[in-house]
Amino acid sequence: MNTWLTVDTDDLRHLPRHQGHPTRSIEPFEGDMSRMSPRFKTGWAGFHRWMATHDYAVTVFVITDLFDDPDFEHLLKTSLEAYGQRLTVGCHGHTHRSWSAWGEAQEGFRDMLERSTGLLHQHAEKHVRPWFRAPAGYVASWMASALVDHGFSVDSSVNPSWLVRRKTNGEGWGPVKTAMTSAGLVERSWNTSFTLPVNGPALFRFPLSIIARRAWRRLPPPLNSDGLLNVANGSVPLVTAYAHVLDFAREDGEWTPPL
Repeated sequence: MNTWLTVDTDDLRHLPRHQGHPTRSIEPFEGDMSRMSPRFKTGWAGFHRWMATHDYAVTVFVITDLFDDPDFEHLLKTSLEAYGQRLTVGCHGHTHRSWSAWGEAQEGFRDMLERSTGLLHQHAEKHVRPWFRAPAGYVASWMASALVDHGFSVDSSVNPSWLVRRKTNGEGWGPVKTAMTSAGLVERSWNTSFTLPVNGPALFRFPLSIIARRAWRRLPPPLNSDGLLNVANGSVPLVTAYAHVLDFAREDGEWTPPL
């Protein structure tokens, strides 16, 4: 078995306390909504340096309103040119709307997918893959048909931990996974340990961080560029792990995943 390494591109303005959630988004973002934050730039620089230290393949799930800042396109293209087939790009929405938290919204979700995928193909071209991850992991069964209709083959939104079951808006992870696979999608759920989250924020929230870092150190070997073909092959088991670009800004830009 191998590990599919992924990185999400949430900037500070995308955090649920600022954006996208009906009850959690209560703190207005005071920065420029159309520009990358300095912390994001530091994180991207750290991510770019980390890519030079290994030969793993990594999928970057891009929030496409980042392209409102022309400098983001430059950063992305610089990394894509430097690391070639090792870097692929998936869809993380156009903004960081927590879709399932609002209830079913087929038309809005479909419009977003069309806009976001168009921008990805415009700016990332041959590196784009039809792989989706719901912002903040807020996912529901009703999203499956729209993903298939827009050409997606893989969903990687399910964080199958009881701690975050609320993100399914009452459905539970089982029905969501069933809906995705029944629609023809390959569901690449996130890795957990003892049914606890081990990705993203869990790496830094004590005491989850103890379990999370141990789980990362025990991950199977990461995929290389040739192995990325298996992401969309549902008969090949993979472990899915993710961090954020903002994580790479930690420790003065020197943080790296605990592999």
